[in-house]
Amino acid sequence: MLPLKGIVNARDLGGNPVGKGFRVKDGLLLRSAHLADATKADLKYLSSLPVSLVIDFRKEEELKGKIDRPIEGAKYVSLPIDASGNAAAGATEEEKKKFSGRKKFDVKKVIVMAAFNEKAKKVAQNMYPVLFFDPDCQAQFAEFFRLVLNAGEGAVLYHCTQGKDRTGIASALLLAALGANRETIVEDFDATNEIYKADVRKYARRVRFFGGKEEKVGVVKSFLGANTDNFVAALDEIDKRYGSLDVYLRGPMGLSDGDIQELRGRYLK
Repeated sequence: MLPLKGIVNARDLGGNPVGKGFRVKDGLLLRSAHLADATKADLKYLSSLPVSLVIDFRKEEELKGKIDRPIEGAKYVSLPIDASGNAAAGATEEEKKKFSGRKKFDVKKVIVMAAFNEKAKKVAQNMYPVLFFDPDCQAQFAEFFRLVLNAGEGAVLYHCTQGKDRTGIASALLLAALGANRETIVEDFDATNEIYKADVRKYARRVRFFGGKEEKVGVVKSFLGANTDNFVAALDEIDKRYGSLDVYLRGPMGLSDGDIQELRGRYLK
């Protein structure tokens, strides 16, 4: 975890083990939630690393009222990726008001309703397959690699809204390119659930109270945490479609042997 107060789920990929006894260098590849609530101390710390590039995976509608606070000396790049992970998927305005108790709905309360909504369940189940296999998403993640490869000196910080799904997939792909095994990739992805466990437990209890079984609780895990089971299933699907994650990196991600060697030379110790 990074020592930040206003930025949620902020972590350093540094220290993660990769093949042949190497580890990811500290302080160079950083993942987090949005930077809109960053404190002055947070920004000072990040500029001291220094962070030279910030990559934001959020769509335009996610930026309203949540514009990233700038890090001195860092270039900001918008790289929107649509995970189709709207927690209120399938909900009417009337349903939103009913579950929130006020005109401006509380998205977490809506998630309890979404757990019982078939469309929302499909969104939750399909979120990671969309991120891995949708051509537009693949193109954006391939561009993410190009940005990292061209970043030069300094640290790269990449994020979405909560720093869990799009950011989690980007981290998984980066770790795979650096030579990490499946266990390390899954452990890094699942670490997000430690950050959001209180919310997940709270709203999972509410879903169970209304009679929801584990399948419906899984919707809560998808929207408030990171659904690791769905993530592992998506990795298995990559193996079925491409043969391995390594082939996927060299296919849709467009990485050459030279690109992978450059990444490993720059970010491993």
